[in-house]
Amino acid sequence: MKSTTETLSPTRVKLTIEVPFEEFKPSLDAAYKTIGSQITIPGFRKGKVPAAIVDQRVGRGPVLDEAINAALPGWYSQALQDTNLQPLSQPEIDLSKFEDGEPIEITAELDVRPELTIPDISTIEVTVEDAEVSDDDVTEQLTALQERFATFAEVDRAVAEGDFLTIDLSAAQNGEEIPEAQAAGMPYTVGKATMLDGLDEAVIGLSAGETKTFTTQLVGGELAGQDVDVTVTVKDVKEQQLPELDEEFAQTASEFDTIDELKADLTDRVTRGKRMEQANEARDLVLDEIVSKIDAPLPESLVTEELTSRRQQIEQQLAMAGVPFQQYLDDEEQTVDEFEAELEKRVRDSLVAQFVLDQIVADQEFGIDDNELSQHIMRRAQQSGEDPNSYIQHIMEHNHVPEMVSEVLRGKALASLVEGAKVSDKSGNVIDLARLQADGTFADQADADADESDADQADDDADAAEGDDTK
Repeated sequence: MKSTTETLSPTRVKLTIEVPFEEFKPSLDAAYKTIGSQITIPGFRKGKVPAAIVDQRVGRGPVLDEAINAALPGWYSQALQDTNLQPLSQPEIDLSKFEDGEPIEITAELDVRPELTIPDISTIEVTVEDAEVSDDDVTEQLTALQERFATFAEVDRAVAEGDFLTIDLSAAQNGEEIPEAQAAGMPYTVGKATMLDGLDEAVIGLSAGETKTFTTQLVGGELAGQDVDVTVTVKDVKEQQLPELDEEFAQTASEFDTIDELKADLTDRVTRGKRMEQANEARDLVLDEIVSKIDAPLPESLVTEELTSRRQQIEQQLAMAGVPFQQYLDDEEQTVDEFEAELEKRVRDSLVAQFVLDQIVADQEFGIDDNELSQHIMRRAQQSGEDPNSYIQHIMEHNHVPEMVSEVLRGKALASLVEGAKVSDKSGNVIDLARLQADGTFADQADADADESDADQADDDADAAEGDDTK
């Protein structure tokens, strides 16, 4: 089999496949066997009917058709491998030459990733937020920890901000109750604003047993976006009581003996979290900067397909939330034309970004081992909230493994781009993301922590880590 390509445009090629008839004979033999097993000939067992008899009964033409249809997918896949083509669309296949006993020629036109001119990464400079940890950041973490160990005491007073309530809700429109908008005994935290607009204002100042009616809009159901009258009844009022920030609390809530040790640990955790936020921000900014410098041709069929998919996703999300499309546009302060233009820009930029990363993967010949793929799949399972075994079974059954492989490889490509760019924070400090590890520590810092008594050894380890491009 011989395969050649002809460039029709920067994003489309014509693939020509030539197959000697001799290489077609195994497929022809298999076709005779298949058709022979489907017909009944006196004196012959099914599947054992000679080719000459099959030709007499059904003709040579149907056998040739059966054989070529079975052989085409394999030839096409082999031709893609031979020519290193990565299709972006279903091919338009034409059987150019197909005569019994003669060489076979097939042509296929398909969209492919364009060759891009990647800008010099060392010229890319981006600025990210500082990773400074304020007292407020630590206090926020401490408060969240206190709330995990808080107790609640019923109080005989009016509702105030932060109280924990049990409430009954009843919605009506034009004096008629809405059956699907009735609820009793619901827990609610004042100030969270997670249920209905105006609910906080309605309950503040009420006491247990008191009722108030206010006008709002439902966020779901058939009446979503319409004005309704909601009556709320406060059943009980509880006040949150936080534990004291003392040594006893530190020992109860953590592995530390003192509150100072606990605060130091929280400070370290917040710092590492902010470093990871810096890294994520840097990745987005670096990739956006590269994309903005590339005028990439795109297959319009691929753009159209992706636009349709994105629109459907947005429509499904709005439908699940019970939000009409026009209300969504009003909330975003956009016209239909502005929405379409912004969506198309996002789609085009996203496709260019994928092409950039795929080209970096090919140029630098990134690879992936089983352990990396397994870890990535486990992370995706955790993010989805599904049982890992069920998640793995799903991606295997639906052949999503190639997508997982692409995600890992593109991640490596993006990391290499970020490490090659200049990343600074707003205070002017250059950030060496090549040394940033998955837990938010820097490689040399981790080495130093592991052996504080030997500073020289820690420095040597840091140098080695930098040389290995530890991430």
